[in-house]
Amino acid sequence: MSFSTASLLVLITCLLVTVSQSHPGFNFGWGGHGGSGGISFGLFPEFYQFTCPQANDIVMSVLEKAIAEEPRMAASLLRLHFHDCFVQGCDASVLLDDSATITSEKKAGPNKNSIRGFEVIDEIKSKLEEACPQTVSCADILALAARGSTVLSGGPNWELPLGRRDSKTASLSGSNTNIPPPNATLANLVTFFKRQGLDEIDLVALSGGHTIGMARCVTFKQRLYNQNGNNQPDETLEKSYYFGLKSVCPKSGGDNNISPLDFGSPAKFDNTYFKLILWGKGLLFSDQVLLTGNEKNSMELVKSYAEDEDFFFEQFAKSMIKMGNIKPLRGFNGEVRKNCRRVN
Repeated sequence: MSFSTASLLVLITCLLVTVSQSHPGFNFGWGGHGGSGGISFGLFPEFYQFTCPQANDIVMSVLEKAIAEEPRMAASLLRLHFHDCFVQGCDASVLLDDSATITSEKKAGPNKNSIRGFEVIDEIKSKLEEACPQTVSCADILALAARGSTVLSGGPNWELPLGRRDSKTASLSGSNTNIPPPNATLANLVTFFKRQGLDEIDLVALSGGHTIGMARCVTFKQRLYNQNGNNQPDETLEKSYYFGLKSVCPKSGGDNNISPLDFGSPAKFDNTYFKLILWGKGLLFSDQVLLTGNEKNSMELVKSYAEDEDFFFEQFAKSMIKMGNIKPLRGFNGEVRKNCRRVN
């Protein structure tokens, strides 16, 4: 039995429509997102349902062990996803090491001596390669690890759209210009987030990721000794907290000493971060400015999240999904790396 070209086209169209209807996120948009023939593939939670159904279980088993050994690792992996998505989109470019063709983003100002957790990602990747070779992308591993780290720290769960592919390029300059610095003003922060298609609600909710983890002295030293170039501390810092921080972070040296972003419950994902901001005990200038930046919306959100943890969790999950959708590579674009540190 042989099909005419017309019959074959009808059959293919029917199949595509069926897949597209069964997965609304699976969008075959002719003339869509570039790449090959303009076919665009949306992200959807069941992406690995048939090709690697155990993907999330493998991710979680590695995370459980890593976070049990070092609770701080949860925050590091959450941050890795954030630093990836804000540069070229969520494409695992942040994981690439230097090579003949790549200048690694790991050397950028916001990343150097700062981002960590690469060995955990390597271990997840190697276990996934054993179970389902060249199937699960490093970009999706970062998204799964960020969600898993949040859940294992007591935070919210969410249905995570998957199907990102990995970039073959990195952008050192993008890392230096697109990742918000710890001393950013509120207006700066809003601009950084807007550039990625994220709004003020996303900014305040995602800042709540600082409910876990630590920051190096170099990121908040300016607030203690010379906030406005007049050799004075930041007046928005609560006094007893200020004196405590000075003992951790001396005026000279000690740049790599660390302090918890949320000293109330540094390893538990909760809404204490927002309560601390209300008390003048936000660690970074970019934390405290959510309240003191004279912007009614962000002030109200800080208060709302401090009062209602469920409300914060719900918005954090929504904003993480939105952030995970920043310019992903899909379909025939990019690749699935065998090793997250280098292109195939």
